[in-house]
Amino acid sequence: MDIETPPSQRDTPKPQGERRGLVLVHTGNGKGKSTAAFGLALRAHGRGKAVKVYQFMKVPSARFGEHRLFEQLGIPIEGLGDGFSWKSRDIEHSAQLARDGWAKAEASIRAGELFMVVLDEIMYPLRYGWIALDDVLACLRARPGHVHVVLTGRGAPQELIDAADTVTEMTLIKHHFNAGVPAQRGIED
Repeated sequence: MDIETPPSQRDTPKPQGERRGLVLVHTGNGKGKSTAAFGLALRAHGRGKAVKVYQFMKVPSARFGEHRLFEQLGIPIEGLGDGFSWKSRDIEHSAQLARDGWAKAEASIRAGELFMVVLDEIMYPLRYGWIALDDVLACLRARPGHVHVVLTGRGAPQELIDAADTVTEMTLIKHHFNAGVPAQRGIED
């Protein structure tokens, strides 16, 4: 590792534009997309802002770590799906759950009552064609100017990347699954 001298002056100009609602996309094959979105939700909630998390792949009865904590903190989190497609017993039912879930999320975004809406793992139903990308893009364009929307999942479509204000791609460098270590509570859930 090379040792660096800490900067003594700001190396980028301070932005002069207006504050406004942002569209943030967390995508890529690396771990941390949902975790980063939940961190944003916690940060906003800590500032007294209204937040809601919609999880497109989790079942409504899910009790993962984030559900337990968000419940304790009073952050609404709602599972909209029936698990990942390879666990589904009825793909058309899974698709309908995604469409119904999108209707709820879209209504929340357009209502303008929330500071932030997290659309966790929305890329799966978008990529599967269960939710129309054009509908999501139209909603993002029409949302009230103060509403922030965070979208997560692998394989974000280019049109969504182009529409976003901030896009972060999580890159897989090394993952414990590849060494045969299974998922662990408190890390993957």
